Amino acid sequence: MPTDYDIYKPEWIDEDKKKDTAFASFVMTGISESNDALRLSQQATVAAKPPKMTVEDYVAGVLEGDRMKLSRAITMVESNAPKHFAMAQDIVQQLLPHTGKAVRIGITGVPGAGKSTIIEALGCLLCQQGHKVAVLAVDPSSSVTGGAILGDKTRMEQLSREKNAFIRPSPAGGTLGGVSRKSRETMLLCEAAGYDVILVETVGVGQSETTVRSMVDFFLVVVLTGAGDDLQGVKKGVIELADAILVNKADGDNKTKALVTRADYEQILHYLRPATEGWTTKAYTCSAYTGEGIPEIWDVAMEYINQMKGTGQLESRRQQQNLTWVREMTDDYFRNLIYKNPAIAQPREAIENRVLDGSLAPTKALSEIVAVIESSLKL
Repeated sequence: MPTDYDIYKPEWIDEDKKKDTAFASFVMTGISESNDALRLSQQATVAAKPPKMTVEDYVAGVLEGDRMKLSRAITMVESNAPKHFAMAQDIVQQLLPHTGKAVRIGITGVPGAGKSTIIEALGCLLCQQGHKVAVLAVDPSSSVTGGAILGDKTRMEQLSREKNAFIRPSPAGGTLGGVSRKSRETMLLCEAAGYDVILVETVGVGQSETTVRSMVDFFLVVVLTGAGDDLQGVKKGVIELADAILVNKADGDNKTKALVTRADYEQILHYLRPATEGWTTKAYTCSAYTGEGIPEIWDVAMEYINQMKGTGQLESRRQQQNLTWVREMTDDYFRNLIYKNPAIAQPREAIENRVLDGSLAPTKALSEIVAVIESSLKL
C-alpha cells in the first residue's frame, strides 16, 4: 500500500536516497473540509470580524482619539464606492464643529530633496514638545492597483513609534498638485481626533502645487543644492506660492554650497511677489540628518501663523479654501455626470475613434462632442 511519502514526494529525488526526508521542499497533506477543528476555526474567524460601524460609532471613535477607528473613518472617506459616499459625508459633517484648531503645514519639493526626513525630524521634535502630529504622506500611486506604494511611511521609522504621531499614506491617484483627492476630508478627521499639527507631504511633482496651497496655512518648499540652474526660481511656479524656502542637507562638505544656494534664493525671492500679503518669504537652511535648523523653521511657521491670526488673514484664507473645495467637488460631480452618461459616452467614443483613425480633426471633434453633450443635457 503506498504511503503519503510515495504519493506526495517531490518531483525530483535522489535515487540513492529515496527514503531520505531532507529535501529542500516537500508536500504536506491538507486538512479535510469535514474536519470539526477546521469548521470551528472558520466560525471563530467569522466571529472575530469587527462589527459593522454606524456613523455615530465613527464619530465617537474619532473624537475619543481611537487610532483604529480614525483609520477606518479615513478609509471610508477615501472610498470611491457609492455606498460609502453618504456615510462618509455624514461623518465629516458631524465632526466639522471639532475641526479648524490645528496648524496646517504643506511640505513639497522635488523627489530626493529629503521631505520625509524633514517631516520625521520636525514631527519627533513636536511630539517631544507635547504636540499631537498627523502626517498625511501622499505617496505615488501604483500603476497596477492604484493604491499607495507606502514608501513614505517606511522612511519615517522613528516618528511612527511616537505615541502622539499618526502617519497616513494615501495614493495620489494622478491628482494634480500631488495630493490625494480626499486629503481635505482626511485632514479634518485628524483635527477632530485631537491632532494639533497637520503635516501634508506631497509627491513632489514639480510646479503643479496649487492644490496644496489651497488646503494649508503655511507652505514650505524644500530644495537642494545643485538641483538646477539659478533660473529655476525665476520660473516662478511653486516658488511664488511658498511661504518659506528650505535648503536641505546643509551638513558636512555640502554646508557651504547650501549657504550659497540660500543666498541665491534670497536674491530670487526679492523679485517675486510674496505669496501672502504682509509676509516676506525667506530662504533657510537645515540638515534633517543632524536636526540643525529644524527648530528654527518651526519658529518661522509659528511666527507666520500668529501674524496671520492677528490680521484676520488666517480665517479669511480658510474660508476661501472651503469655497475652492466646494467648487472643485462641484466640477468633479458634473464631469462624472457628463462622462458616465451613456447617451454621451457612446457617441463620444465613436467620435474619438474617428480621431484615432485620422478621419476627424481634434478641433472638429471637440465641436461634435460639445454638440452631443448639449443635446443630451438639453442645454
